[in-house]
Amino acid sequence: MKSIIQKYNHEKTQWCVGGLTRHRSIFNGLSVFVDDKFMECHLTKPKVVIIHDAVRPFVNEDILLKIATAANDHGAAGAIRPLVSTVIATNSEHFLDHSLERSKYRASEMPQAFLFDTIYKAYQKCTEYDFEYGTECLHLVLSYCNTQAKLIEGPPTLWKVTYKQDLFAAESLIKETLSQNVYVITDVDQEALQLGHCLKKMLMTQHMDVEVISAEYGKKKLCIPHVSSQESYNIIIIGNTDLQEKQEVIDVIANSSMTLLYPMVLILVYISLPESTPFSKKLDEPSAIRRLAKEAKHRNILVYGLLVNYTKDSEELNESLENMCFISKSLMKDRNSALTGQLLVV
Repeated sequence: MKSIIQKYNHEKTQWCVGGLTRHRSIFNGLSVFVDDKFMECHLTKPKVVIIHDAVRPFVNEDILLKIATAANDHGAAGAIRPLVSTVIATNSEHFLDHSLERSKYRASEMPQAFLFDTIYKAYQKCTEYDFEYGTECLHLVLSYCNTQAKLIEGPPTLWKVTYKQDLFAAESLIKETLSQNVYVITDVDQEALQLGHCLKKMLMTQHMDVEVISAEYGKKKLCIPHVSSQESYNIIIIGNTDLQEKQEVIDVIANSSMTLLYPMVLILVYISLPESTPFSKKLDEPSAIRRLAKEAKHRNILVYGLLVNYTKDSEELNESLENMCFISKSLMKDRNSALTGQLLVV
């Protein structure tokens, strides 16, 4: 945990040693604010404290705000979700005894929030049995402080990563989230501009947030200063600009904080014009892309190449655009490192 705090520059994060059970760990965390034995990391006591599980990694700011606000008003608050299965009780011989009416019950989830004095008082009053076997903080404040928690419907993303198969679902959710935004840079050539804006329209039909910016001030040079200010994990560069400019874009990305948590996808789109030299004859270009991608991968940037056939035939051009949209979307979602440095023809 110390290394994670240091690696990701969590300057406002403090840690303390946990306990052997859930409630002992939470009590240790609360005690940091008031107990002299934790003086080495003593912090100012808050009015409201939020408790959350690491096994629910997809908590968002909106639910945190709702829970904290409700706790401030009512003393305690917690997230809930509808039950997806019917709950039944068995007898001592493992036969069905009775079932509960699912519509009347909810699953208690995290995060939960409390007035600090309320939850700390509950822990001071609770029994050894609570510390050893208890799992529900809302029940503690109800039992020992007579505080009824406000229950707030939480989003579906509050599910727990519990079993091995949940890791695959978690990975898929992360990749889906990372693929929702894309920043498209084009040079000033008419073909690149047209491809950029057509690609934007197609990607937006896939419910993606797309921004297109052309080369700066009507020059060929790419808009490198704008790259580091974007909160996107995907960048598409359209146009036959030289590799030096693309290297500069990679340097800007690598020197920013964009690749700190997740890999960045950079797609280099080249345009093949009917009157231009066949791209297949430019043997140095694909090898240069591979070299660029190999170096970028060490900096947590995944570089892919696309070759688009630009034609005056509207039907053929539309087919190329559809292929470019499909492949770009797939590359951004799958984030397959094995395909980096490849030049794909669309």
